[in-house]
Amino acid sequence: MKAKRVDVVVVGGGIAGSALAAVLARDGHGVLLLERQVVYRDKVRGEVINCWGVLELIRLGLEQAVLDAGGTYVNRFVGFDEVVDPDVALGNALKLDEMLPGIRGVLDVGHPEACEALATAAEAAGATVVRGVGDVRVTGGAAPSVRYEHGGAEYEAPCRLVVGADGRTSTVRRQLGVPLTQTPPNSLGGGLLVEDLDAWPVHITSIGTEGDLLYFVFPRSGGKARLYLLHDVAQKGRFAGPDRREAFLKAFQFRCIPGSEMFGAARASQSCAFYPMNDSWTEVPYVPGAVLIGDAAGWTDPIIGQGLSVALRDARVVWDVLRTERDWTPRAFAPYGREREVRMRRLRASGRVRTTINMTFTPEGAARRLAYAKSWPTDPVLAGSRLATFKGPFEVPPESFEDDVLERIFALR
Repeated sequence: MKAKRVDVVVVGGGIAGSALAAVLARDGHGVLLLERQVVYRDKVRGEVINCWGVLELIRLGLEQAVLDAGGTYVNRFVGFDEVVDPDVALGNALKLDEMLPGIRGVLDVGHPEACEALATAAEAAGATVVRGVGDVRVTGGAAPSVRYEHGGAEYEAPCRLVVGADGRTSTVRRQLGVPLTQTPPNSLGGGLLVEDLDAWPVHITSIGTEGDLLYFVFPRSGGKARLYLLHDVAQKGRFAGPDRREAFLKAFQFRCIPGSEMFGAARASQSCAFYPMNDSWTEVPYVPGAVLIGDAAGWTDPIIGQGLSVALRDARVVWDVLRTERDWTPRAFAPYGREREVRMRRLRASGRVRTTINMTFTPEGAARRLAYAKSWPTDPVLAGSRLATFKGPFEVPPESFEDDVLERIFALR
């Protein structure tokens, strides 16, 4: 069965794909958005839109949709850590609402809820949204098209452009022959959604190290929060088995966090999963007739929590290309590819800094972490790789990501 011709077929209805589909449909383009899931599931990741990602969300005109889906602005970052007195950590809280002009802070939101909100926005704007899609076959080149299965039938959608937004295991990327480079896992990280955590201030997010664990707290309204723990790859299976949720919450009762017994009393969801934390990239995220966005084009180590911001930036930059260029050829997407290469390379450097600083679980590592905590607030270059995770990789000194600067950080004691 042949569907009518459209301008753009977006394969993948996650954050990047749904956001791009929404703005393209709003501009009057014919858009077909294909998504495998009928109902978005909790994949225990993709919870945080950092300040620079919020700016992209606003540029896309989609901020309200995410807020209506339960998004919560967090305006303070407190680095509770075993090497810092809790009162000092509170006194040194970063003001997230002052990172970028007009941005209220970091936006925490449930990933399934955000995907649902953006897919709904795309449909409301005029996109055709098809969920529960089966096998997808993509053709690029001068006559792009997508064949897909749905409801026991096969459809074909010829188009001007295919957008691959189908995540890390992208079938679009594979079928179009775009190579993906991946690093070995740098750590293992897992998350747990909890409720009844009313004692944690909803406006404060926190990241820190104690013992042999790195933790994250990402709060939402209503006493909810996503908690993350990261540990060395050699400890695979540490939080496995039927009692993994209880073990996770017990481990979260860190001495460095005031009142951390609150975590032991929180109510945990069923989802508790760990994933390898690594980097990946595509050298050229486009081919004739198609372009890749979001994780399909490569991702940074989730230890720096940039996935949603990267996805929204990709959607916004590609949207700019499609609304300003009449010729949707690889030439039009070359600036996107160059910008993304620099952006992701800088963010990989930020991930390398966080992994080295926060996940070297030795006395020397603790000494370096304390030295860095004391030095970066007065040195904009040393601070750059850290602040880039909030401000974005183009809003800090570019030399912050050079190897000699990173080595200066790693040599601190």
